[in-house]
Amino acid sequence: MRILLVEDTADVAEAIVSHLARIGHTVEWERDGATASRRIADSFDLVILDVMLPQQDGFSLLEQLRGRGRNTPVMMLTACAEIEERVRALDLGADDYMIKPFDFRELDARVRVLLRRSGGEATNLIHCANVCIDRKTRSTTLDGAVIELTRREVTLLEIIAARPGRIFNKDELMERLFTVDDTPNVNTVEQYVARLRKKLAGAAFDIRTLRGLGYQLILHAPAETPSLH
Repeated sequence: MRILLVEDTADVAEAIVSHLARIGHTVEWERDGATASRRIADSFDLVILDVMLPQQDGFSLLEQLRGRGRNTPVMMLTACAEIEERVRALDLGADDYMIKPFDFRELDARVRVLLRRSGGEATNLIHCANVCIDRKTRSTTLDGAVIELTRREVTLLEIIAARPGRIFNKDELMERLFTVDDTPNVNTVEQYVARLRKKLAGAAFDIRTLRGLGYQLILHAPAETPSLH
């Protein structure tokens, strides 16, 4: 999923970016509040926001995001353990709060909770016809058998399988799958979709190309039970 990280401590930010990218997320990193304020309302699946930032603090950025009516999940990070600061963040609209230093296993779990909550799922599993995606293990099964997918293929499938019927244009998929440093193009998205179709032969859905619009996952109609006369 596409995540915005706003953190001014380079070693902390680099560790978070590296870790989240390794498990399949696309992470954009901003180092100061002023730059982040120009991007925070963009289309992100999650914002991870440090409290103490140069030029504009995390509380102000959170207020700005909520003031624009955006309900993007927000996790606040801070080195301060004071209860007043946590209460303030939650009252301003934060969805979660972590105190540094933290264990990356806990970060993973909290990220999964926020992403599945925003998608309306109660567990880490996304079921789409006879395909199941496990957000925790980043694994995919078809009729119970494991399918070998790359991390980006899993992420692409996760995006479209969570919203059957919705049309995703290539620009949106490109933003959610890649960072600006990856220099992707629409042909790259087409290649990933083609690979996914090939690996998911036998799935009870189709990934359709709608010319000029994008891609849409369509579930197969259930087989009709023959009537008895």
